[in-house]
Amino acid sequence: MSPAGRCPCLSGETFGACCAPFHRGDSAAPTAERLMRSRFSAFAVGDAEYLLRTWHPSTAPGELELDPARRWTRLDILGTVRGSMLDTEGIVEFRAWFRSPDGAGDQHESSRFVREGGRWYYLDAL
Repeated sequence: MSPAGRCPCLSGETFGACCAPFHRGDSAAPTAERLMRSRFSAFAVGDAEYLLRTWHPSTAPGELELDPARRWTRLDILGTVRGSMLDTEGIVEFRAWFRSPDGAGDQHESSRFVREGGRWYYLDAL
């Protein structure tokens, strides 16, 4: 994905100014919502390595293979509970839309995040 293109997380910023610095490891997402957005962008651009790096070690799979036929197209953040720069836990409720050869669909989830050592991690889905 071009750094000048619109970020897949639909923040309104370019990918280069929004999620790409997190994917490259230049900086860490400051809030649970920003981590959620960057993880959605990772699904959209096929960055499984970033997804594994931001998954809490206690719940992360040993490997992750993304389906290249599934195209993630839209992210709606429906709500957040905590997850600020001062918190150690947060919940982000979202709906993510996709297209695949079998048709279009969506995933609705409330995800739990934890912050350890100054970094946010995806823990699991409620």
